[in-house]
Amino acid sequence: MTISHEGSAQRKPPKRLREVWDNNALSIVLITLFLSFAALQVYFGRAVYNEQRQEDGRALVSLSGYLASGHFVEALFENWESEFLQMGAFILIAVKLRQKGSTESRPFDEPCESDEDPRLHRRDPEAPWPVRRGGWVLRAYEHSLSLAFFGLFALSFCFHALGGRIQNNEELTAHGKPAQGLLEFLGSSQFWFQSFQNWQSEFLAIASVVVLSIFLRERGSPQSKRVAASHSDTGG
Repeated sequence: MTISHEGSAQRKPPKRLREVWDNNALSIVLITLFLSFAALQVYFGRAVYNEQRQEDGRALVSLSGYLASGHFVEALFENWESEFLQMGAFILIAVKLRQKGSTESRPFDEPCESDEDPRLHRRDPEAPWPVRRGGWVLRAYEHSLSLAFFGLFALSFCFHALGGRIQNNEELTAHGKPAQGLLEFLGSSQFWFQSFQNWQSEFLAIASVVVLSIFLRERGSPQSKRVAASHSDTGG
């Protein structure tokens, strides 16, 4: 019996690994899903790209060649751009606007925890460094979440434009048409069609969460109200 117990104990993951999983399981799973779907995007995207090139009588590209292509860069950052815009915009809009009954809204009749003035905790040794530092550092830190999302949006927007121009010019050249400059591509219907078809879907998605969370529930999820809670209850 002792040997069996020791054997089962040895098969348990080290305590440190268990702590890492327990503390970071949500982000680990989400990042794993992201990397898995990104790899599948590359696999099928390269297949589609090579099919198009084959139809046009052009040489097929390797994996590294595809990762450097406008087709991949445009598709990747076109989607990232809309996600970061959605999150940054919703964070700012939700500061002032409310939706009665939604878990995604600030409460109506009580203060929101995030409203607390961080300057009251300037001498707290466990407060983040910007809080203890104060001044412009704290002012930037107070809005760092939205700044980060809009910064990522701007970066993705630029790569979407660069990758889209490369891909668009490749198609133009294949059909014997002159290439476009970056500003010309930025002013084209093609670029803005790509952008708005993604932007509208992102705001539809977040609006759906705001409205559906009024009436629907998911037991155990922090994005849901208690199953027995009134539809008029607001806030997570």
